[in-house]
Amino acid sequence: MTGGGSSDDGSGGAQRAAVPSKPEEAAQPHQVKDQLPDVSYCITSPPPWPEAFLLGFQHYLVMLGTSVIIPTALVPQMGGGNDEIARVIQTLLFVAGINTLLQTTFGTRLPAVVGGSYTFTLPTISIILASRYSHIMDPHQRFLRVMRGTQGALIAASAVQIILGFSGLWRLVVRLLSPLSAAPLVALVGFGLYQHGFPAVAKCIEIGLPQLILLIILSQYIPHAMQSRKHVVELFALVISVGIVWLFALILTVGGAYRHAPRRTQLHCRTDRSGLIGASPWIRIPYPFQWGTPTFDAGEAFAMMVASFVALVESTGGFIAVSRFASATQMPPSVLSRGVGWQGIGVLLDGIFGTVNGSTVSVENAGLLALTRVGSRRVVQISAVFMIFFSVFGKFGAVFASIPGPILAAVYCLLFAYVGAAGLSFLQFCNLNSFRTKFILGFSVFMGLSVPQYFNEYTFVAGHGPVHTGARWFNDSISIFFSSQVLVAGSVAYFLDNTLKRNDGTTRKDRGYHFWDRFRSFRSDPRSEEFYSLPFNLNKYFPSV
Repeated sequence: MTGGGSSDDGSGGAQRAAVPSKPEEAAQPHQVKDQLPDVSYCITSPPPWPEAFLLGFQHYLVMLGTSVIIPTALVPQMGGGNDEIARVIQTLLFVAGINTLLQTTFGTRLPAVVGGSYTFTLPTISIILASRYSHIMDPHQRFLRVMRGTQGALIAASAVQIILGFSGLWRLVVRLLSPLSAAPLVALVGFGLYQHGFPAVAKCIEIGLPQLILLIILSQYIPHAMQSRKHVVELFALVISVGIVWLFALILTVGGAYRHAPRRTQLHCRTDRSGLIGASPWIRIPYPFQWGTPTFDAGEAFAMMVASFVALVESTGGFIAVSRFASATQMPPSVLSRGVGWQGIGVLLDGIFGTVNGSTVSVENAGLLALTRVGSRRVVQISAVFMIFFSVFGKFGAVFASIPGPILAAVYCLLFAYVGAAGLSFLQFCNLNSFRTKFILGFSVFMGLSVPQYFNEYTFVAGHGPVHTGARWFNDSISIFFSSQVLVAGSVAYFLDNTLKRNDGTTRKDRGYHFWDRFRSFRSDPRSEEFYSLPFNLNKYFPSV
């Protein structure tokens, strides 16, 4: 099956006039599409095996950035060195592969990569700074103690998503989601990560900027110039451009271009500064409780639970974007709730194995679906196999993990932009001439950017958030909640959309709610069962209704 798709223009089945009555009516707007057209391979239509393997490897390369950045930033603060960083990265990749396989097989069944999340970093830092670890002088012992505390908090936090997902409570929430309230939610899932885009590229502009320009040329201009809808350059533009610029960075490093450069420049530009290759073992299989028995603290667990809820909201937007780029129909609420439950299982595995932070839908991999126009489930499952393989065979994985960060940041500039644009695409279902629509859309996006900025600026100046009580866990919980652009924008849009002029006769169509009516129930549209049914006839044991 290819990604064509049916359409609905909201006219209730009435046919448009064959000959417009006025010349200005000749230019009709584009039809509303409940499935994205021009997708080469949708969920159930895998590409040939050679293409699938290379496309899966691209997904692995894309998710490497977050998998390396988070442990590299957090583990040294915990007291760990290069050996501990390498082991944590291996563990994170191993668990990400397992979580991705679980999500694509038993969760939403979407081609969504489940990997590390920046949302969990703030409560993790709070655990690192906890006073009960300050007396430990041995760095390695301090690392182990902090890791065990983080594991206990993650295990407790997983209950939030498991309960909300498998109980069906999240299904009740998303049933009230309309295209209008989904637009800012999904848009800021991508646009809200702008700080990980060009600011990171500029840390080594001589390799970051060429990567960005080359990727745009290979993915956008060359396929058009060759007049080919599906060309090898378009499918593999990412791996080709990364390979070229990585080789260029290696030449600069070997040639001595950074020999006398400042340490910060060498850290971001050189290809031999990560220390991961030497620290990684040849073969090592991560196992549960490898760092010791988890410890639990009520305050830290509560702060991590808030982060888990924030990650749940962000993943909801991520799942919606993935379904769009995979040329699937809108997810039934029961399927989304099922996926959230399995994501909670993923956070539980993060705590059991010790990955330093929790999991969520990988935004960059969602954008890669749009860049390649390949939304095949099989491709993402192959990428999960790459994650597990390169986590076990550490030396090989460390080679790819040593790619300079600005190269991957340049890739993110395109991928995050695609996800943000996916959110804006839901406005096609809405009446943009309505002042109600303009207010909800504009106000929610503005507050989604403005409120987190206030919290970030306040924290930067004062050294703590606007809420500063004697309970650190409470302070962190408030900061986590209001520092998420996705949560703030999505909550404001959701509240206003479901309360403002709700009983007005035109509101239902203005917000585009009627376009998603057929997807409120699992079996209301046959395409829902095609895309989201569980394998092996498991629906009779776990019905999605």
